[in-house]
Amino acid sequence: MSVIENAGARISALFHRQYVWGILAIIALLAVNLIKDPGYLAITTSGGHLVGNVIDIMRSAAPILMIAIGMALVIATAGIDLSVGSVMVVSGAVAMEFLNGAAESHSVSVALSALVLALAVGTVLGVINGVLVSYVRLQPFITTLVMMLAGRGIAKVITGGQNTAATNAPFRWIANGYVAGLPVVFLIAIVIVCIVALLVRRSALGLMVESIGINPKASRMAGIKPRGLLITVYGMSAFLAAVAGIFATASVMTVDVSRTGYQMELDAILAVVIGGTSLAGGRFSLGGAVVGALLIATLAKTVVFLGVSSSATPAFKAIVIVILCLLQSERVRGILARRRRRLSLQAAKKEVLV
Repeated sequence: MSVIENAGARISALFHRQYVWGILAIIALLAVNLIKDPGYLAITTSGGHLVGNVIDIMRSAAPILMIAIGMALVIATAGIDLSVGSVMVVSGAVAMEFLNGAAESHSVSVALSALVLALAVGTVLGVINGVLVSYVRLQPFITTLVMMLAGRGIAKVITGGQNTAATNAPFRWIANGYVAGLPVVFLIAIVIVCIVALLVRRSALGLMVESIGINPKASRMAGIKPRGLLITVYGMSAFLAAVAGIFATASVMTVDVSRTGYQMELDAILAVVIGGTSLAGGRFSLGGAVVGALLIATLAKTVVFLGVSSSATPAFKAIVIVILCLLQSERVRGILARRRRRLSLQAAKKEVLV
């Protein structure tokens, strides 16, 4: 009996981890797709690399992974970053304009230069956010909202208001290449996630970020300098958003100043919340953010696969996410648990009476 009780306690504790519900939601969506097409999860080889719906989900999840990880760190400081979508389009615009104007457009050195320049410009935008939040004391919501609006305008200035295309095989390989049969873009995203996880969990950085979100005054009294940390966190968020922008533009080698990164900040926030990071700040879960990003990518793929109308797509996504958030809610689970106990007591009384 004790073994059964221990197993039940472990299962109950597992379901209190919010990211577990995200994993179950991914499994449920894949099951729905399997019902429609039993071969949905089939993976085949073509041209020496793997192809299939799962591979497509991995590829589309890569940019969401980047912005979700950055957003998790920012939200842990009790902040928000609404500018990640605009940073994506700015970094993409910088890269495409540089490649378009380069003399040797197909060389690896030109691709690396475009990559470094795009990441540098994106990171500078994040540092500006951090300075405004930490030194000027502007609200993170207002600061990043202004940057969200200004960033897309900056991208239009860079490209002259036109969509810019370029050709560069090494740069395109970042989003469309394969290593060991797997998409390079997903492998790069996973490597970056692991590096960030090691940085914040194997050092004091993660604890200091969480301390700012819990109590900034207490963290200052403990010797932590919130200003430098806030600049670092917003800079990291923008850097990762710039990486996502490179992923998005390299896949088609075109930057669309109106659509690239559009509403991606919402996907980032949803991924973070689904993964269990508190919007009040003070704690974060990078693993949960990864699960949330994979869920959003799976959901987007499912919407297309089921043939849901593009006009109804936002409503479909909203319904799935609302249901998931309700299942994660401690209050809702408490109500359901009390109802189950009440039904069990009623059933026990009936047995006694019989």
